Amino acid sequence: MEPASRKEKSKQRDTSTRGDRAKQKTAQQELKQRQRAEIYALNKVMTELEQQQFKAFCKRMQSQGE
Repeated sequence: MEPASRKEKSKQRDTSTRGDRAKQKTAQQELKQRQRAEIYALNKVMTELEQQQFKAFCKRMQSQGE
């Protein structure tokens, strides 16, 4: 094999490796964004539920006091 040919193949491997790394990084960033969005959505639902339960508790306490 000629030295020039070896360099070409090495460059091709480096380019494909860089492309794979970039794809992995992008996929990882998308996963983080998705997880973050899911966490925020879950937090919102849990906060609303907590508020409903607190209101129900307050109503019970008022009715017991009367």
